[in-house]
Amino acid sequence: MLVESFEATVFGTNCHVLAPAAGEECVVVDPGIGVEDRLLEVLRRHRLRPAAVLLTHGHLDHTFSVTPVCGAHGIAATVHTEDRYRLTDPLADLGPALLAALTAEYGRLQWREPQEVVTVEHAQRLAVAGLDVTVSHAPGHTEGSVMFSVARPGEPDLLLSGDVLFAGSIGRTDLPGGDSAAMVRSLLTRVLPLPDATDVLPGHGPATTIGRERATNPHLLQLARSTAPGTES
Repeated sequence: MLVESFEATVFGTNCHVLAPAAGEECVVVDPGIGVEDRLLEVLRRHRLRPAAVLLTHGHLDHTFSVTPVCGAHGIAATVHTEDRYRLTDPLADLGPALLAALTAEYGRLQWREPQEVVTVEHAQRLAVAGLDVTVSHAPGHTEGSVMFSVARPGEPDLLLSGDVLFAGSIGRTDLPGGDSAAMVRSLLTRVLPLPDATDVLPGHGPATTIGRERATNPHLLQLARSTAPGTES
């Protein structure tokens, strides 16, 4: 499988491109702010044809370029049902100070809703660009946060964890739509049961594995201790 990841211009958001191999269709995951030129270079270098954009959630730093990317290739944006509303106006989530800072740096931010949006639910399987992708609804960072699990025959699955799980940390829950209790449930029911060998590509920061996070991530370690038999939570 061909996998290439690069950071957006702002917030260090990872944009991921996945395809069975060079010269085939691909999916683009979380095209954030300022990724269009770099994405075009990746597509040209590997001779890839985008078949869909997958969004792990609806925050602006993961969705800002979704409309131009979808429009350029005549493809749909895919997002969980509960974050669909965020694609109407993700700028509304930005506080005045952050919006002013971004405007000063990049000029007036403009948003257009994607022409075609496909909504998905938990456990839904997607056959797209020759890939077998399973949706895992993992709320907490937002109501509709998801992780995408990509099957790789003969290899461990690849997990696109969005802002649910990072190397050494987890997604924050103090932004609009965040819920700390929901995040705990997501970590317990969606993350911890995964095999250690699962490779993880987060929404920010370096790649990791479930096994590494299970052994070293302080948030997962705390959850494991609190739910161990004979331990009061």
